[in-house]
Amino acid sequence: MRKLFFLLLCMITLPGMAADDNSTTLKQFTLEDLNFGGTNYRNMVPKNRYTAWWGDELVRIDADACYLVNKQTGKETELFNEQLFDKAGLKVHGFNYASFPEAKKPWVLLPIGRDWVLFDWKKQKTVWTLERFSGMQAEQLCYASKSLAYVDGWQLYVERAGSKPVKLTTDGSRQIVYGQSVHRDEFGITGGLFWSPDGQKLAFYRMDQSMVTDYPQVDIPEPTWVPKSGSRIATEAPDKYPMAGETSHKVTVGVYDLATGKTIYLKAGDPTDRYFTNISWSPDAKTIYMFELNRDQNDCRLVSYDATTGDRKAELYRETDDKYVEPLHPIVFLPWDANKFVMQSRKDGYNHFYLFDKDGKQLSQLTKGPWEVEDMVGFDAKRHSIIYLSNAIMPLQCNIFSVNVDNGRSQRVDEGGKGWHNASLSASGNYVVDNYSEPTTPRNIAIVNTATAQAKRWFTAPDPWKGYNVPEYRMGTIKAADGTTDLYYRMVMPVGFDPNKKYPTIIYVYGGPHAHNVDARWHYCSRSWETYMAQKGYLLFILDNRGSENRGKAFEQVTFRHLGDHEVEDQMEGVKYLKSLAYVDSTRLGVHGWSFGGFMTINMMTTHPGVFKVGVAGGPVIDWKWYEVMYGERYMDTPQTNPDGYAKSSLIPKAKNLKDRLEIIIGYNDVTCVPQHSLSFLKACIEAGTQPDFFVYPGEPHNMRGHQSVHLHERISRYFDDYLK
Repeated sequence: MRKLFFLLLCMITLPGMAADDNSTTLKQFTLEDLNFGGTNYRNMVPKNRYTAWWGDELVRIDADACYLVNKQTGKETELFNEQLFDKAGLKVHGFNYASFPEAKKPWVLLPIGRDWVLFDWKKQKTVWTLERFSGMQAEQLCYASKSLAYVDGWQLYVERAGSKPVKLTTDGSRQIVYGQSVHRDEFGITGGLFWSPDGQKLAFYRMDQSMVTDYPQVDIPEPTWVPKSGSRIATEAPDKYPMAGETSHKVTVGVYDLATGKTIYLKAGDPTDRYFTNISWSPDAKTIYMFELNRDQNDCRLVSYDATTGDRKAELYRETDDKYVEPLHPIVFLPWDANKFVMQSRKDGYNHFYLFDKDGKQLSQLTKGPWEVEDMVGFDAKRHSIIYLSNAIMPLQCNIFSVNVDNGRSQRVDEGGKGWHNASLSASGNYVVDNYSEPTTPRNIAIVNTATAQAKRWFTAPDPWKGYNVPEYRMGTIKAADGTTDLYYRMVMPVGFDPNKKYPTIIYVYGGPHAHNVDARWHYCSRSWETYMAQKGYLLFILDNRGSENRGKAFEQVTFRHLGDHEVEDQMEGVKYLKSLAYVDSTRLGVHGWSFGGFMTINMMTTHPGVFKVGVAGGPVIDWKWYEVMYGERYMDTPQTNPDGYAKSSLIPKAKNLKDRLEIIIGYNDVTCVPQHSLSFLKACIEAGTQPDFFVYPGEPHNMRGHQSVHLHERISRYFDDYLK
């Protein structure tokens, strides 16, 4: 489940709201300014600098040129521009996807038109080309063998530079899916094509979903469409949707050998009751590794296979848990020692690095503490170090660190201790681009030497909101419902805040796993919609309850088998805190969320009727037995093994408790949280005599796309204006 990042609407000041002394000279935001679908949104986000590494040389990528950056001074020298490509007969539409695969050669790799082109900018000629096709369902380029694996018309192909594509499959279809993401994008899966390090073999997913029930999605024609022939009737657009406790798909892993032209499949046995994820290769390309997770998701095994025969070689590691194990990262071999690999696990309660030998013997735990490794950035091979991101300093921050694999010593290697940092590492690991923001800093970019941790500030973004009437953003903590756990909140104060007045207050909520709302980014990671509503005179409150991410396994797993219980309890502690504030009008409390947050919105309103005067629930889960297998069963087990948990978390019996104004909004073609959820809740409300409102976006998925998002947020805001003011 993916959260929708909410934004805002046009400015209307509430009657009686105090104005800032400078309010007459400050500009007011509109939804077109702040919503990501808005016409002026691009001008309202902090400016950025896009970069790529050419070995250890830093290249800034601009729309019409690329520049070499001096890492000590920050000065730039142009490498090439669009005109150079024009002279070579190549029409470039920007350099956004440019990469530099050879440290010593003046070669740039980028998509031009429908092709992948490797271009020599000094000789001004093409080195090689790989043809791309419009409408490809998946693709993965391999520079090592100058090859492109892609899926077109459900069939899998491999194309080598200078050769015609080779068709690997003939039975691909909506039922048999090749080379694409499987298991509903869970377990860290983002694609289905995996090249070996030497580029001579391709591992790929094959998903048989013929046994999975179709969910009957429907496409409607455009209102202005007039057919020359045929029917005006809406057409079927079924989606394979395995609901919790029902039959799921079967996945196998194939391996294609470019040298022999043959395909074999890993002999992993019957895949009916397992998930295959986080595929990786040995450095010599002879062995494939993957995590195999049982359907109950409490028994995870790292297994190796012979890449030539498909034979199972060994089980290298096994991890079990009373609740669930969730593998999210493939193993990574040390670039200086092909006999050792690094694995990430939460087996000690927090996500950390562990060092193993190639036979599966654990050699050491490289990182340790009550904090999470957020991501592995790469290696500093010369100093035998891993560069990584973590919240070791404090839960709201994300900083860049290095840890020495030989002795376990770590150090911070970013420019500042505050804020939320992202990292891009040079080929050798000697340098990192540190791109970060802080609560009062839109964006800074520094170039850091990973050995010395010395940083050179390269770019500071101006505040794009300068001259606007911006609210105050606060951060704090309250105790969870258990009385001991600290929970972080963000509060966005009404513009022109007067502590002697009382303000209508909206709680924005998500509350589910793999997501958080509050961190040390600009404005404490506030959504623009909150700024817009604060401009209109509302107070916004956002709390990360137990069950959300980045706080360790116990913090997340407290919700196991009863989603919605502890999360609502914690959010109500937030309500208790709000009611203690003299400037909060407790008779005018609202709540809003999307996806898991939509579930939380309705749950809070029906579990505590009368507390929230108004709510807007977007794309809500209503009953977890109608949600997909992988996500639903991880947190709830199956409806067959946990009937009480499913019954208590269902919002259907609570429809009778709805006493306040609730609007439900969905995308008509939502394949993540299918319309059955909201329609079933409406039916229950009809039977109970309660009166929710309902709005649908035809043709839209789980989140509204493009300018329709502006319409969406105008509708959300209008609902609060109509009933909460």
